[in-house]
Amino acid sequence: MRAPIGFRISNRRKSLRISQAALARLVGISPSYLNLIENNKRDVGGALLNRIAAQLDIDIDDLAGRAEQKLLQDLEEAFADPMLESLPFQPDERRELVAQYPASAAALARLHRAYAAARTNADAFADRLRSDPLLSQLLHQVLSGITAIRSSAEILADVPDLGEEERARFVAAIGREALALTDVARNLIGQFDVSSQNQRGVSAAREIDDLIIERQNYFPRLESVAEILRAELDRFGSFGVATLSDQLSTRFGVHIRIGGAAPVPGYPGQYHYHAATRSMWFHGATTLATRQFQLARLFGELAAQDAVHQELDASQLQAPTARRLAARALGSYLAGAIVLPYESFLSDAESCRYDIDHLRQDYRASFEQVAHRLVTLRRPGAEGVPFGFLRSDPAGRLTKHFPLPGLLLPNSGHACPLWAIYGAFRQPEMIVRQAVRFSDGSRYLFIARTAQRRSAAFKEPMVWSSVMLACDVLHADRTVYGAGLDLADREADVLVGPSCRLCTRHDCPARQEEALSPAGTVPGLRGPLVVPERPLGEPA
Repeated sequence: MRAPIGFRISNRRKSLRISQAALARLVGISPSYLNLIENNKRDVGGALLNRIAAQLDIDIDDLAGRAEQKLLQDLEEAFADPMLESLPFQPDERRELVAQYPASAAALARLHRAYAAARTNADAFADRLRSDPLLSQLLHQVLSGITAIRSSAEILADVPDLGEEERARFVAAIGREALALTDVARNLIGQFDVSSQNQRGVSAAREIDDLIIERQNYFPRLESVAEILRAELDRFGSFGVATLSDQLSTRFGVHIRIGGAAPVPGYPGQYHYHAATRSMWFHGATTLATRQFQLARLFGELAAQDAVHQELDASQLQAPTARRLAARALGSYLAGAIVLPYESFLSDAESCRYDIDHLRQDYRASFEQVAHRLVTLRRPGAEGVPFGFLRSDPAGRLTKHFPLPGLLLPNSGHACPLWAIYGAFRQPEMIVRQAVRFSDGSRYLFIARTAQRRSAAFKEPMVWSSVMLACDVLHADRTVYGAGLDLADREADVLVGPSCRLCTRHDCPARQEEALSPAGTVPGLRGPLVVPERPLGEPA
């Protein structure tokens, strides 16, 4: 759902007592065109939006309503829950709730998230009880122990003429069974604890998403540390694998081994660091870009442990799984900042209009590494194009994402089958671009390309993924990928949704799941040709 940017511009201009003609003159457009923008009759983005924001002394994210868009996204997901889909919601109900009662909207979103987490935990426990042989065995032992104790207790209570020796034997039996039952119960509780801890990982990704959106995927402390570390490395020679290897060996005693057997038998990864022996192993077929990035990551984590720990502590993540995943993400962020220094990288990105292939050649980086770094160019006063990031495996499952407020993005599973991230698999190693329009009118530029996760050895199958960047179409004119697209022609947009379950386009021929239906209606897309007199599930 798009925020009313034009209205925000108008309100801000009026609060500053600036006339329409004066603002138009300052940003280099006609008053009539500014009037169209303020009435939301013309899209505004790219360099023009930046000039307007600068003249009005307002952050561009405030103009675009990023916080409101994220809250709208959360409510879309909550209202699409099967428990709520039958309620007669009005078309603009979510937008009005966010606009008029933002705290109540946030409360609903948080409650839905808590409900989803609780439901996931309940399902996990139920699955374990049904299918886990160990739990089944432990519960059988508990039942057997209770039965034995009850039998002995009934004999003691119901047989008054027991001898002292027999009575002592039954009391001893009760004691032994009680001790055994205590051990079994402890093991059973331990199994449930393990299950609960594992399930925290389900919501860990959401916690990290919230952290990234809160920080706008920009961590100043890590950027500052990266600048210092990069300057230190540059003093010892040209930046690259050779310099990184030499400094890791000199400063930290790290031995680097390329090729040969993995340090852990059967280890499937393409690199591994063994802290005890200070050794870094790479699969022989790893690309130079991967080696450079992972060596920079290791150098950063060893040289700046305190900075990473401070960011973790500041994040207030509690779940161990969330902290572990966040530590990995922060280490990758630090590596990206070392390999692709902020100021020079932003300057080069602007000069080549965000041509990713151009940038990856200049910095000897991979397509995915460059795409990652573009997402982090959010320094106040020196911002790049705001991008969202997605990665998919060949089965269509989303394996990594950096959210873009306003873009309704599934947290797991699959996205819309019409998105460029899936079309890229049909054109390997080729850039696929598309201007898309969602049912709420919001428009985005999608840029996708397949990436080989590892240069496979002869006997190994190639592992592919697809990486996609997404930005509001308002910023498309700042990128090389907007060239040649008639962005003013809305009829040329690809009509998409977030996913079939969340999409409101009932007439989409690519739909894979039934559309959500208004209350009191019956979906007809997947119904029988001849409807029974009393359909299953309908009231008599």
